[in-house]
Parts: sequence; C-alpha cells; structure tokens
Amino acid sequence: MGRAVRHLFVAGCVVLWLVPLYLMAVNALTPAAEYAGHPEWTVQGFALWENLDTAWTVAGIGDSFQASLLYSVVCAAAAVLVAAMAAFAVVVLPIPRPAFWFWLIYSGTLFPLQMFLAPLFGLYADTNLYDTRLGLMLVYAAWAVPFAFFLIRNQMAVMPAELTEAALIDGASFRRIFWRIHVPLMRAGLGAAFIFQFTAVWNDLLLGITLSRSGEVQPVMAALTTLNNAYSSTGPPVILAGALIVSVPTLLVFLVFRGLFLKGVTASAAAR
Repeated sequence: MGRAVRHLFVAGCVVLWLVPLYLMAVNALTPAAEYAGHPEWTVQGFALWENLDTAWTVAGIGDSFQASLLYSVVCAAAAVLVAAMAAFAVVVLPIPRPAFWFWLIYSGTLFPLQMFLAPLFGLYADTNLYDTRLGLMLVYAAWAVPFAFFLIRNQMAVMPAELTEAALIDGASFRRIFWRIHVPLMRAGLGAAFIFQFTAVWNDLLLGITLSRSGEVQPVMAALTTLNNAYSSTGPPVILAGALIVSVPTLLVFLVFRGLFLKGVTASAAAR
C-alpha cells in the first residue's frame, strides 16, 4: 500500500511538471496572429519557426542568449576552480582555524541575494561596471563560489589523508598534490558543482535586471522579461517560443552530463 501511494505521488508530480511544458510547446506552435487569447490544449497551426525567428532576431533574444552562455560557462568554471582551491586549503593545508574559514566562505549562501543589490548597484555605477559583461561576470563568479565550495569540500573531506601524506613524503608540493591527485580524483564532484552553477547563472533574473539594461549585456532571463513586455499584446506564442529557446541549454547540459552529475551528487551526499 505504501509503495502504491509513493508511486501515485511521483506520478502526480510528473504530471504537474509535464502539463506546463506541454502547454508551452503546443502554444509556441500557434501563429501569433491566430492566437485566441487563452491557452490551447491542441495544436492549432504550425508557426514554430516564425515564432522562434521573431524571438531570436526581431526581439533580440539572440544577443542575450550568447551573453548568458558566456556568463554561465566562464563564471561557473571560474567559481568551481576557486571553490576547489578554497576547499583544498580548508581540508588539506595546515591553516589555522579551518572551521572558521569554512563558515566564512559558506556564509555567502546564507544571506538573501536581495540585501546585496543596492550596494552592488551603487558600486557598479561608481566604477563604470554597470551594464558591462565584465561586471556581470565578476558578480556571477563570486556568487557561485560558496555553494560550489560546499559541494567540493564535502567530497574532499572524505578523501584518505594517507594520499597527501604519501605524496609529501615523496617530495611533492601542495600545488602538485592538488593538481595531480585531488583534481583527478574529484572529477565527478567538480563536474556536478559546475552543472549546478551553470544552471544557477543561466536562470538568474535578479542580478541581470539590476546590473544591466542593454540587449548585448543582459542575460537571457532578463531579455525574456523584456520580450514579455514587448510582445504581450501581439501574441504569447512569440514569448513561449523564446521560453523554449531559453530552456534548451540547461536541458542539454543535464542530458549530456547526467552520469557525471549523478556521480558527483552521490559522492557529495555520501561525504555528508
């Protein structure tokens, strides 16, 4: 009986997730001029390519898509690298008060993002970083470090200390130990952290609408809200086509790297 209830609950969750996706796909096919003003449950026409072209070129979501791809890949990779080095310092290096440094770095995930927006906006306006790709890349990389550090540190904490001790006896430096031993052994954890941070940066809206305004700098989620405002009167199919474009990268990342992601998450969970 308990198993049947669990299966029913899971099936209900799957349906709740699939229904909005189905409605988005079906209504994105509808010609904008023929949209009736309410969601359609069946296909009423096929204008997907026209709607995608309007969203990509006419509405300018293509520039923001490329900007978000740059932010997500570069900032997630930089954050994972910095987080791995910080985790190595906290777990392996003989630094004083490692617990203090752990909580100091991890505290970046404990405070709401909204409390940083006003100081960030003032700082960016004073330093000419507002509405620049460099400005967004800096804040995205810094924002992504604490959670990546948490995941990587958990996995690194359960690695045998004998590995480091044997390498030190053989004359290896800490730099060599990090790059030649810990990084290869933690490939799955680093990959999982990268996927998490790639998704977080790609889905960001708050920082995007606060620290940028031009189309070539704005991340894609901010551009999607602009698309919603611009095309709310001409037809939701264009907006839904833009939503389809936006959902593709994260879906591909999870499908391509799902094995690596599951191994990394499992390793981090086991470490806890």
